[in-house]
Amino acid sequence: MDWLTTVDHKKIGILYLIAGGFFFLIGGLEAILIRIQLWKPQNDFVGADTYNELLTMHGTTMIFLAAMPIIFALMNAVVPLQIGARDVAFPFVNSLGFWTFLFGGLLLNVSWIVGDVPDAGWTSYAPLAGTTYSNDHGMDYYVLGLQIAGIGTLIGGINFLVTIINMRAPGMTFMRMPMFTWSAFITSALILFAFPALTVGLAALMFDRLFDANFFDPSAGGNAVLWEHIFWIFGHPEVYILILPAFGIISEVISTFSRKRLFGYSSMVFATILIGFLGFMVWAHHMFTAGLGPVANALFSIATMLIAVPTGIKIFNWLFTMWGGSITFPTANLFAVGFIPTFVMGGVTGVMLAAAPADFQYHDSYFVVAHFHYVIVGGLVLGLFAGVHYWWPKMFGRILNEGLGKLTFWTFFIGFHLTFFVQHFLGLMGMPRRIWQYLDGLGFNEMNLISTIGALLMGLGTIIFLINVVVTSVKPKNAPADPWEDGRTLEWTIPSPPPEYNFAQTPLVRGYDAYWKEKQDGHSGMTPAEPLGPIHMPSPSILPFFMGLGFFIAGFGFMYAPDWGHFMGTDLTVGHAIGIGGLLIVLICMLLRSVIDDHGFHIEEDEIKRDLGGKA
Repeated sequence: MDWLTTVDHKKIGILYLIAGGFFFLIGGLEAILIRIQLWKPQNDFVGADTYNELLTMHGTTMIFLAAMPIIFALMNAVVPLQIGARDVAFPFVNSLGFWTFLFGGLLLNVSWIVGDVPDAGWTSYAPLAGTTYSNDHGMDYYVLGLQIAGIGTLIGGINFLVTIINMRAPGMTFMRMPMFTWSAFITSALILFAFPALTVGLAALMFDRLFDANFFDPSAGGNAVLWEHIFWIFGHPEVYILILPAFGIISEVISTFSRKRLFGYSSMVFATILIGFLGFMVWAHHMFTAGLGPVANALFSIATMLIAVPTGIKIFNWLFTMWGGSITFPTANLFAVGFIPTFVMGGVTGVMLAAAPADFQYHDSYFVVAHFHYVIVGGLVLGLFAGVHYWWPKMFGRILNEGLGKLTFWTFFIGFHLTFFVQHFLGLMGMPRRIWQYLDGLGFNEMNLISTIGALLMGLGTIIFLINVVVTSVKPKNAPADPWEDGRTLEWTIPSPPPEYNFAQTPLVRGYDAYWKEKQDGHSGMTPAEPLGPIHMPSPSILPFFMGLGFFIAGFGFMYAPDWGHFMGTDLTVGHAIGIGGLLIVLICMLLRSVIDDHGFHIEEDEIKRDLGGKA
C-alpha cells in the first residue's frame, strides 16, 4: 500500500526504474527475436505478420516505455537532491504521471495477449496505420496506449520545470546548477513543447480509426504526409529528450571520477540550450525523400549539420575534463568513457544522413538502423547504465558489485558494436530496413549472423546486470553518504538512501560543485541556510493509481465500442458504457482531489534530531 499511495519523489523514481526496466526487458526480448529471424537467409522462425508486430512493438516499447521512464527514474531520484529541495513542486502530480505512464504502457502491451498487435512500424505512418491496411485493433492499442502514457510524460515535464525554477536552495543560481539538473531542465522544456504535437497527431489518427474521420486518408481528401510532419515535429525533439539527460549523466560521472571540475561548464550549459533549440528545426530531415523540394531539403540539411557544433563542444569538454585528471574506472565511469567514442560514431553517420542527396541512397536502408541505434543505444543506454551504477547507492543504500558491473559493461559494449557496426555496411550494400527475410547470395549472410551474435551478447550483459541487482539487494544498506568519496554535488551530503525529507536543514550553496567547495574549505558538510525546525510533508494518496486505472478502462471500452452489442437498449454500445465508466472514475478522483482539503503532515524536530543522532 505504501508503494501504491506514495508521493515521495525517491520512491516514485524507484517505481519508474522498475517499470522502465520491465519494459526494457520486453523490448530487448522483441529485439532478440527480430535478430534470430534475420540470422540466416530466408529464415522462417517467425512469420511476416509477427515480424512486423515485433518490429513495431520493439521500437515503441524501447522509446516510450523503457528509455523515457528510466530517464524519469533518475530525474526523480536525483534532481530534487541536487538542487537542495525536499521534494518536487507537485508531489501528487508526480505520482499521477507515473501511474498514467504505467497503465498506458500496460494497455499497449495487452495487445500481445489479445492477439491484435500494432504492426505499422513504431512511426505508425498513415495510410498504413489507417483502417484500410490495419483493420484489427492493433493500431488502436498503439494510439490509446501512447495517449495515456503521454499524459504522464507531459505532466512530469511540467513538474520538473516548476521544481527547478522555484525550489532551488539559497545560493543555487542557474549557473551553479549541476549539469544533470540543467539537462533535466532543458529536457522538460522540450517535453512541454514536443509532446502536444504527438497528442494532436494521435488524436487525429484516433478520430480516423474510431470515428471515420479523414485527416490522413488521401482517398477521402486527407493527407498522408501531414502525419509525417506531425509525428516528426514531435519525433525529432524526442531524440534530444532522450539524449540530453544522458549528456548530463556523463558530465556528472566524468567530472566525479576525474576529480576535476567539469571543463567549460558555461559552454556546456549554452550548448545544451542550443541543442534543445535547434532540435525543433530539423524534423523534415526524416522526410528528405518525401518530395518536399530542394529548398526545404537544403534548409533542413543545413539546420541538421548545425546541431553537430554544440554536440562537438560537449565531446571536447568531456575529453578536456579527463585531461590531467586523476581518473579512476569504476563501472559507472567505464560506461561514461565508452559512451564518448560510440556517440561520436553515431553523430558522424548523422552528419552523413543530413546531406540530402546522400540521404536518397541511405534512406530506409540498414545504414539508418545502424545510425540511430548508435545514438540511442550507444548514447542513451550506455549513459543510463552509467547513471544507474553511479546513483544506485544513493537510491538504494547499497553499492552494486564492481566485478559483475565490469562484466556487464564489457559484454554489453562488445555486443553492441558487434550488432550495429556491421549494419552500416549491410545498409551500404543495399539491405532495406523492415524486411523479414532476405535472399541467399546477396552478401548479407555473414554480417547478419555477426549482428545476431552481438544482440545475444547484449542480452547476456543485461542478464548479468540483473544478477548484480539481485546479489546486491541481499546485502545490508551500508553505503556511506558519499560512497565514491569524490562527490561534488548536494546529493552526496545526505545519507544513502536519503530520509523522507531529504535535507534536515536546507543547505546554503556557495558556488558551483557546492559540496566539493565545502570540502576544499575544510568543512565536513554543508552550511545550513535555516535553523532546525518541523518539516512539512505531503500526504500519500491512492487517487493517482485509480486515475491511471480509469484511463486504462476507458481506453479499452472506446476501442471495442464498435464490436460489442447495445447497452440496455440504448444507442450506446457496451464498449461506450465501459469507456464512460473509466472516465467517470477519473472525474470522481479529480472531484475528490478538489473537494477534500489535504494539508499534509509535519515531521517534528525531535524525530529529525533522532535521525541525525543515529547518522552522526
